[in-house]
Amino acid sequence: MEQPVSSNHSGGSGSGSAVSSVPVCSSQSEMLSPLYMEAYCQSLEQPESFWGDLAEQLIDWDQPWEKVLDDSNSPFTKWYVGGKLNACYNAIDRHVLADKGSKVALIHDSPTTNTVRHVTYNELYDKVSRLAGGLRRLGVQKGDRVVIYMPLIPEAIIAMLATARLGAVHSVVFGGFAASELCTRIEHAEPKVIIAANCGVEPHKIIYYLDILHEAVAMSRWKPAKNIIYRRANILMSDLDETWDIAWENALDTPVDCVPVDANDPLYILYTSGTTDKPKGIQRPIGGHLVTLMYTMNTIYGIQQDDVWWNASDLGWVVGHSYICYGPLLYGATSVMYEGKPDRTPDPGQYFRIIDQHKVSAVFSVPTAFRVIRRVDPEVTYGRKYSLKSLRAIFIAGEHCDLETMKWMRKTFKVPVLNQWWQTETGSAITATCVGFAQNLQTPPFTTGLPYCGYDIYVLDKNGHEAKPNELGRIVVKLPLPPGNMATLYRSDELFRKTYFQRFPGYYDTMDAGYKDENGYIYVTARDDDVINVAGHRISTSSLEDAILRHPDVADAAVFGVPEPTKGQIPLCLYVTKANVSKPAAKMSVELINIIREVIGPIAAFKLAAQVQSLPRTRSGKTLRKAMADLAANKHITIPATVEDATVFVDIKRALRELGYAMTAPDPELRQTAR
Repeated sequence: MEQPVSSNHSGGSGSGSAVSSVPVCSSQSEMLSPLYMEAYCQSLEQPESFWGDLAEQLIDWDQPWEKVLDDSNSPFTKWYVGGKLNACYNAIDRHVLADKGSKVALIHDSPTTNTVRHVTYNELYDKVSRLAGGLRRLGVQKGDRVVIYMPLIPEAIIAMLATARLGAVHSVVFGGFAASELCTRIEHAEPKVIIAANCGVEPHKIIYYLDILHEAVAMSRWKPAKNIIYRRANILMSDLDETWDIAWENALDTPVDCVPVDANDPLYILYTSGTTDKPKGIQRPIGGHLVTLMYTMNTIYGIQQDDVWWNASDLGWVVGHSYICYGPLLYGATSVMYEGKPDRTPDPGQYFRIIDQHKVSAVFSVPTAFRVIRRVDPEVTYGRKYSLKSLRAIFIAGEHCDLETMKWMRKTFKVPVLNQWWQTETGSAITATCVGFAQNLQTPPFTTGLPYCGYDIYVLDKNGHEAKPNELGRIVVKLPLPPGNMATLYRSDELFRKTYFQRFPGYYDTMDAGYKDENGYIYVTARDDDVINVAGHRISTSSLEDAILRHPDVADAAVFGVPEPTKGQIPLCLYVTKANVSKPAAKMSVELINIIREVIGPIAAFKLAAQVQSLPRTRSGKTLRKAMADLAANKHITIPATVEDATVFVDIKRALRELGYAMTAPDPELRQTAR
């Protein structure tokens, strides 16, 4: 099934959200899993009994809740009102008390340092409780904030859990951020203490975290009481500032017990990527988040407690919070932390090696990682020597996965490859194909799956009317949102209400574009900003990119809209060829134009294509289409520190100029201080 090209003609007049859809539960096809349908329908029709029963079964509570759901002040929904619990206790203590302390909790695999480290639940318990003791000695109490600025190492998870043990609130800042971005988050969160490592490691270079931290604190209006510094002695020994810094080993103190906190107290603050002058800190409530993560480990991912789970992400992103740290540890499974790249540490066989060496049952990653492996080693020369017998499924999210990459993954790994959709705001999947619900794993092309429990999803046109099946529109979720979603934006209730709930009253605005088919499957095509309006026809960038990637010589592609006086906008494509392709760029462009005409049709008005060396992406795999579009429109852009390699914009500006764009735009500001 092709992704549709939808006309921008509304189905009616008015500006209200006049949705009158039959609930999905009473109209779904019989082809869907009975296990899924039973759970999903109950989650919408009887949310209090559904989520209440799960909370009793899955999580240990210090005090039972008085009310499962309080939606009296929508959209500030509260779950498990009056209940008290502790996230660290549920992730560590209860497993140790159940005589499972000798089980491996974390496997840290770091080809950048040539080390593999196994951390048991007993070791986590010891180090977390002692670090919590040290934090208490420094004055950290329930409700205080602790900023964590560390690479993907076990000590980062220890820091998160030690903070949660005291009922304090952690805010993990991605280790690639420069001093200015770190400073912004410090000033907004006002942490009592900052916990950092002295360095991170990239292929062929060291990132000096401690220098960045000192610079950030120096420029910040808010000063922490102390910085706790973990020094990676096998990489770099750094001198500490005796005024501000305490060595990690000296911060460990007498172990302390877990502090019970209210279910609706914040577990963490996580700032969304791209935050600059107006911090947008997602505030996650503890109770609902723990229940949801625990439930999804089996229902979505099919994980058993003896399984080894690998989320190939970073702790600085929401998927790292949910499924490197809390989800697998709550479940009592083993979580792999991979400090490396898909292709350069040292070769493109590392994903295969990790699966074989650690007997990984399931992998969660972004499509870009597999796209990179396919580009540099399409015949799997490096990977084929490893066994993949332990692997049962691969889950992907974070960006659109083109059909050719999906086919290659399924052929190469010989397991189901299942797409899903979620956001920093939700903390877990909005739509997915659920292994634990025995759903059909042979999903339609491009779908991100069916709505997950608690998510009543609609697709609306610009006037708030429900779109027809397969018609492109704005994806929204009827309130109340299920447990685990953000409670608010930290210190910004009004911005929370305005950003997510003002445009479509009664609904959460995901700000993503997509459509729903006749069987209820959801297709997320792009951020709504990434939909190009060509002479009244709304075309998703992902549909164009997928067509481009069908060309046998194309390894990667990005499409975005540029101004055109007659049609308003037309698409422009920048593409990367596979290794050893010597075909002239002019011939490639003609072939790509022909593909778009065949797949999408002439309405796409596709005629602009240029070859580049690589595309700008963030560490989490998102393509910076808006930055490229702004550059093409002669706007000044500042490249965020999260971009994998900011220097790619030099080549991109050259390509845009050859197409007649970015003629007078100033050179982009390349933020390399964090690299």
